[in-house]
Amino acid sequence: MSSSTSRVGSENVVGKQFDRCFADTIVKVGIGFSVGVVASVLLFKRRQWPIMLSTGFGAGFAINDCDRQFNPARVPGTRIVHPDTLPQAQ
Repeated sequence: MSSSTSRVGSENVVGKQFDRCFADTIVKVGIGFSVGVVASVLLFKRRQWPIMLSTGFGAGFAINDCDRQFNPARVPGTRIVHPDTLPQAQ
């Protein structure tokens, strides 16, 4: 008989997290690059620094999101409680 819950290997969980992180990085860097190109053309007389700055912002946001996804203890306001310190239910 099969159980209703299927087991998922840890490799699959990490692989899915990495895929989501990689896709998020591509999107955020692309959006940053696009915003930089528009700002460069419209506001800064076709200078290069707005493109680099906004692409860097996109990469920074993506790295921060990936760090939070792989290490949830770094999310502000979360607290990790050891199972031994939990009150026992009676």
